[in-house]
Amino acid sequence: QVQLVESGGGLVQAGGSLRISCAASGRTFSNYYMGWFRQAPGKEREFVAAISWNGVSTYYAESVKGRFTISRDNAKSTEYLQMNSLKPEDTAVYYCAAKRAFNREYEFWGQGTQVTVSS
Repeated sequence: QVQLVESGGGLVQAGGSLRISCAASGRTFSNYYMGWFRQAPGKEREFVAAISWNGVSTYYAESVKGRFTISRDNAKSTEYLQMNSLKPEDTAVYYCAAKRAFNREYEFWGQGTQVTVSS
């Protein structure tokens, strides 16, 4: 089992920046691929970004490519999402997730952190 706790969400103006974090505990963090997802009101949860266990490979949704950066610090068992040039449509609850292999479904989820971008 992996426990995931997000933090760092909040209210920011359009064009601003925010960094959210996901602290993991319970198992060896570096064994897991990590991802970020988000869910806006009335919409399905969608993929935002993912990162390989060693941080070498990263993947982004087209809607955030060039604006968001995913990273991880295995020594701190923490994953990050740096969000720049935020837009009102980025408003959502952001969830971190973990899985044991690239070709598996995400198995562990955090409780989410709210990000609100005002226009």
